[in-house]
Amino acid sequence: MTITHDTFEIRKTCDAAPPAIFGAFAFQDRKSRWYAASPGHEPLSYSFDFRPGGEEKLTARMLPGTPIAGRELCWTSTYAEIVDNARIVFFQTLDVDQARVSAAVVTVEIAPLGDKSEILLTHQAVYFEGADGPAMRRMGWDFLLDTMASELQPA
Repeated sequence: MTITHDTFEIRKTCDAAPPAIFGAFAFQDRKSRWYAASPGHEPLSYSFDFRPGGEEKLTARMLPGTPIAGRELCWTSTYAEIVDNARIVFFQTLDVDQARVSAAVVTVEIAPLGDKSEILLTHQAVYFEGADGPAMRRMGWDFLLDTMASELQPA
């Protein structure tokens, strides 16, 4: 059995105040637009309970053109700590076709930066057999944060 441990950080500056960034994580209608909806997968189910101890769960089938087309992925997150407009910490597992491939602690820190905000996402994970690995996971979170930031821009 081979496992890999990895930690990475992604730092982004967003043209929005901390309450707007926090709201993009805290409200299901906002988060589903940048997290559950994706050009790479078809959502099968999505539940959202944003509170300490609450669970968020997304199950999706990967679409043609993705590296794992046709596979079913399930991301399950449990919120450990929430500080309004400042910090979100959650535990997240990923299952591919019902087999656990990773477990992570994810911390999202939001800080004011003039009339903007800085987001620091720290991802600490263990990857099991069949996992996509740290490089793909970082790319995924980078894409998600960029998508979230674009959702906050005025139309």
